[in-house]
Order: sequence, then C-alpha cells, then structure tokens
Amino acid sequence: MRIRAAILDRMGAAPPYAASKPLRVAEVELDPPGREEVLVRIAAAGLCHSDLSVINGDRPRPMPMALGHEAAGVVETLGEDVTDLLPGDHVVMVFMPSCGHCVPCAEGRPALCEPGAAANGAGTLLSGGRRLHCDGPEGRSEVNHHLGCSAFAEYAVVSRHSLVKLPPDLPLDEAALFGCAVLTGVGAVVNTARLQPGQTAAVIGLGGVGLSSVLGAVASGAAQVVAIDLSADKLGLARQLGATHTVNARDADAAEQVRSATGGGVDVAFEMAGAVRAMELAYTITRRGGTTVTAGLPPPGAALPLPLVQLVAEERTVKGSYIGTCVPTRDIPRYVALYRAGKLPVDRLMSGKLPLDGINEGFDRLHEGQAVRQVIEFPA
Repeated sequence: MRIRAAILDRMGAAPPYAASKPLRVAEVELDPPGREEVLVRIAAAGLCHSDLSVINGDRPRPMPMALGHEAAGVVETLGEDVTDLLPGDHVVMVFMPSCGHCVPCAEGRPALCEPGAAANGAGTLLSGGRRLHCDGPEGRSEVNHHLGCSAFAEYAVVSRHSLVKLPPDLPLDEAALFGCAVLTGVGAVVNTARLQPGQTAAVIGLGGVGLSSVLGAVASGAAQVVAIDLSADKLGLARQLGATHTVNARDADAAEQVRSATGGGVDVAFEMAGAVRAMELAYTITRRGGTTVTAGLPPPGAALPLPLVQLVAEERTVKGSYIGTCVPTRDIPRYVALYRAGKLPVDRLMSGKLPLDGINEGFDRLHEGQAVRQVIEFPA
C-alpha cells in the first residue's frame, strides 16, 4: 500500500529545520505484515529528542530511514501467527522489541533484548526484514525502520513484540506518550532506582522524559523532588507537577542550592539531558551512599571522568537506565492505571499537536526548548 511518511535521507542537518527540511514527507510503499507482524494505523506520534539525535547525527543510524518511535494507533491487519490481537485493537508501540528467548529476556530484562538491539541498529524489524520502499532515480530501494516503529507515517508494519494492547477508551494522543517518555522517565524512578517513599530525588533535564521522572518521583512518595533545567518555563511546569524545589542549571551555585535544600545531597539523582555536564552535576548532588541514574543518550564519544576514590569511599552507585528498565507488558498497564487514577498526569506534558507536514517546524521547537511533547496527529 502507498502511505505518506517522514523520511530522513542523510544525517547531520543543522537548525533551523524549517529551512533545511531534513525530513521530507513523501509517498512510500509499505509491504503487508509478515509472520508475527502487525499493520497499525498510526493515530498519534510524539516528537522526541531521540528522533532529533538521529537528524543531527548524534545517534548514527542507517539511511534512508523513516523516523518516529513514540506512537499509538489501531490494529488494521494481522500477520501470520499473531493470535492475541484483533483488528480494531488500540496499541502503543515500544521502541525495543523483545524476542523472549535471549539471555536478557530470559532474565526478565526485555529492554536489553539482544536480537532487538541488533535489529534496531540495522534499521530492520525484529524479523530482520524491511517493509518500507521508495522509488528513486536508481529504481526501487529499501527504507530503514527507526527502532522497529517508523511511526511518523500514516501506517506502520511492526513486530508483534513491539506492541502493547491499550484500553479502547484511552485517548490515543495521550497513549502515545506511554511508549517512550513515560516508560523511560517513570521507569527510571520505579524500576532502575527503586525510589522509596520518603527519599529525596533530583531530576536534571526537563524534557518529556525528565518531567515523567518528576511525575514518577512524586507518585513514589519522595519527600523532596528537585527539578533542574535551563528553562524557566519548564521549571515552572515542574513545580505545577509536584516538584518541591527548582534550580536553574545556569546558576553558578546550582549544586550548592541542591545540597543546601536537601541536607547534603539527594538519595537519587536522575540525569535526563543526555549531556556530560548534566551528568557531572547529577553525580555532584548525589549524597554519600546515594545513587546517580542516567537515561540520557549523549553522542557515542561522550565520556564521564569519575573520581574513583569518592565512588569507593562514599559507596556511590552509578546506573544506566534504558527504556526505564521496563517490562512493557507489565509496566504500561500499571502506568496507565496510575494516570487514570489521577496520580500520573501525563496529559500535562502535551505541548501541542501538529500535522505531519509541520514536522520540521516541530523539531525546531523541540531543539529550542520551546516544547515538552508535541504530537503529530493523523486523521482517522
């Protein structure tokens, strides 16, 4: 079938993206779903820094690629051996498919699925196949899939193992955020750090993932939640979402402000900005015996110098968190239930909605820090 999708032909574009237009919205051919694959009509797809990092080249991927990895939609057609979904079911996409058989999956760590990671790096679905094609001067060529989703499109074929079924009455524009921002940000708090009621937390970087971590820390019963960012608007939103303290990262004494407010540092600091300086600040404001968690994704060459004597003598812990150390089929229903109970107001993260043709302008707003989560809506 012919569909419209946002295609990135080459990485390394610089803003303003509205002028350079690194993403071209074009008609491409989408093959039917193969074995254990599903055709999904996309209803909504969020713009995330992980997409932006492919556009600017910080996260190298094979080109050309149909971008988009945070989305929700409606099942249209089932491939062979898909028996637990029906046409019309509402689903959210998860950007790491899990095979269920490799060692990490067997250990209950599907976010670290080895075949899933290999497929994502190669630009294929979990099966190893590609279902997208475009016509060019040299004939028909394959288009790579972004993290098994390629959701900036009217339709997508994805692995069944990239989907979680949703309640049919959950608005699909809000549901899209659960596939990345919420899964990653809340998961870092409850799964990776296992933040306990009464502990103190700080979150550095208040994008969709960082503000989701703020929501997760508040819902977990943290005694103090310190939100840190460069944007006064985002700091204000963090206050509205339950942060007890806010600190502008530009302040020369930002670390001292946090230590003063928390009696020497926080139990857990979350780095969500994907920057070395942010991680250095997170480590600095973590108390003796505390834990520093990073879910940010800086360029591959970024490195962090750690004072090893301090790491040992103060019994510090430094942990990475990918997709919130999630078990998607367990966690997404839990987070949706918390949202519906009013304890995880994910809808407050929505900055605005835009059509597919406005995608480059949307990435300008994301790059400039003017948006938390913008969602591309597709007509039913």
